[in-house]
Amino acid sequence: TGQVLPSRSLSSIRANGVALKGPIETPREAGIRSANIAMRRELDLYVNLRPCRRYPGVPSVYEHVDLVVVRENTEDVYTGVEFEVGTVEVKELIAFIEEATGVRIREDSGISVKAISVEGSERIVRFALEEARRRGRAKVTAAHKANIMKFSDGLFLEVARSVAAEYRDVAFDDRIIDALCMQLVQSPERFDILVLPNLYGDIVSELGAGLIGGTGMAPGGHLGNDAAVFEATHGTAPRLAGRDRANPVGLMLSGAMMLRHLGETEAGDRLEEAIAGVLADGIDVTPDLRAAGDDRPTVGTSRMAEAVAERLREASVA
Repeated sequence: TGQVLPSRSLSSIRANGVALKGPIETPREAGIRSANIAMRRELDLYVNLRPCRRYPGVPSVYEHVDLVVVRENTEDVYTGVEFEVGTVEVKELIAFIEEATGVRIREDSGISVKAISVEGSERIVRFALEEARRRGRAKVTAAHKANIMKFSDGLFLEVARSVAAEYRDVAFDDRIIDALCMQLVQSPERFDILVLPNLYGDIVSELGAGLIGGTGMAPGGHLGNDAAVFEATHGTAPRLAGRDRANPVGLMLSGAMMLRHLGETEAGDRLEEAIAGVLADGIDVTPDLRAAGDDRPTVGTSRMAEAVAERLREASVA
């Protein structure tokens, strides 16, 4: 179509309420900062849901990881409100900030605006708490930097505590974001569901993927009140295109998430069980799923996907 975000695609997602999407790149000449961010904003997909589960057979330094990252998807510095160094706009903004606060800002600064709202914070925290109930999880942990950013992260934390007070059946606590990252690396089993503003959620989601074997293992969903888009969380990999080497697990697990979202819980569970079985066997897996020193032969994308399909067929016959 000549567009990185075709209107026909958006109309289809609105009409159907759901989509399974592959990774896309946004060329510099496209005229928009990011097609992915534009899609989330256009459809108000305010939740980024990232399960992080370590499956037996997948190389990892951890035996057990099973946490869920709930990332706010529309606010924070990802609004793209920035002012370029040396422009009239940034000079005027610097003058305004210095006059209002007395804080000196260097003239050779670029400035980004961090915007966190009561409404945005409330709905993402409420989603996380409801998700804990849906999944039978015991605890939700909110991450922030409220000790420094008192009027943005401080607002997020205040709203989170207020909403959590309505959910007496779900334990709630909070962590400063840098402490959370350290504790996730030390002992990820301490955590259950994490809820975070956009930027921290982006970083912690990738940290979570690292705990379970990499982004090739990490499914994801972008959800709003009227639509949901599910996709593998890794980016594009042009060097792998057409080589039958890419790990298909992230996309297949995203498909399982989509099935559950559509009410096809049994089908979603069967698909995840088939994927887990192939991973546990460790025979029909792509090269990135081999640990260092494991010299067993690997297979391509197509063969791994077919191995999952075979397990589904065998389970249906049984």
